[in-house]
Amino acid sequence: MKKAVRPFLRRPPGLAALCASMLLLVGVVCARAQVARGGRIRSDVNLVSMAVSVQDAAGRPVANLPREAFSVFDEGTKQEVAVFEAETQQPLDLALMIDTSGSARTEIEFERDAASRFIRKVVRPQDTLAVYDVAENVERLSSFTSDTAVLEGGLRRMRPGAGTSLYDAIYLASGELARRPPGRRRVIVLVTDAGETTSRATFEDARHSALAAEILLYTIVVRAFKSDALRDLGGEHALTTITESTGGAMFLADELSELDKLYAEIDYELRTQYLLAFYPQPPPPKKSIRHIEVQVHVAPGTVEHIPLHIRHRKLYMTEGAGE
Repeated sequence: MKKAVRPFLRRPPGLAALCASMLLLVGVVCARAQVARGGRIRSDVNLVSMAVSVQDAAGRPVANLPREAFSVFDEGTKQEVAVFEAETQQPLDLALMIDTSGSARTEIEFERDAASRFIRKVVRPQDTLAVYDVAENVERLSSFTSDTAVLEGGLRRMRPGAGTSLYDAIYLASGELARRPPGRRRVIVLVTDAGETTSRATFEDARHSALAAEILLYTIVVRAFKSDALRDLGGEHALTTITESTGGAMFLADELSELDKLYAEIDYELRTQYLLAFYPQPPPPKKSIRHIEVQVHVAPGTVEHIPLHIRHRKLYMTEGAGE
């Protein structure tokens, strides 16, 4: 039997102090589904959707590719692309999680300022974002909102912490994002030194919760030490595995001064993603984890600096797989 985990999540004053056990959504949209005007999706059968990033060899987004350029495979079987949006305008629900364990006051001020600039750039009126403080406990410092004043107020409440509960952070934010309205991209941006020390949740708890909630995880690892002997390579590897399985990206920084540049790269990628969805055929069995592959084919000379780099979530979970 799977061990029950109950990581602790503090919420801002004025919100309910108690919550029900975390409900994880399955990795497919199980409801009534058809494509409506403007590419919006209404559900009723098992529709699997994913954000896809396509970049050239120089890391630049490749735009304006047609539907016919994409091939999707479920466990090796080619699927029909039922929904396609280039540069999707699908709204964002984003959890910005900042590791404050062991941070000096000057470091927190720098992280706060960089995060504030990112918030002002990434949040559109139709998007929401919540700020989290990650230390021994995980604390949500603001509600999910597009009000930048509220979000910056949350940033001002960041305080240095002791331990680091990274698996708890992914597990808990995935659960909160899973309860957000459907039809939106769910994103976690995690800034950390990758030193996991105090989580109640395990690596598999964090990975499964992110997959079940269809999270895009972007991780910025600020390396306090450049020597491999001093870095937490195990923590970096674990975060890389979770990040890549969701279709997100891992960024490495040697200095806090690099945060603005990396935040800008994440913002740009979120604005240039393709949205693809398909109805799995044959229908997959319940309680299974399925592997997805996306291939992109372009005519010779269409895009410079071939080969292309394609990023998308690698797995989805069918009904009951997270039990």
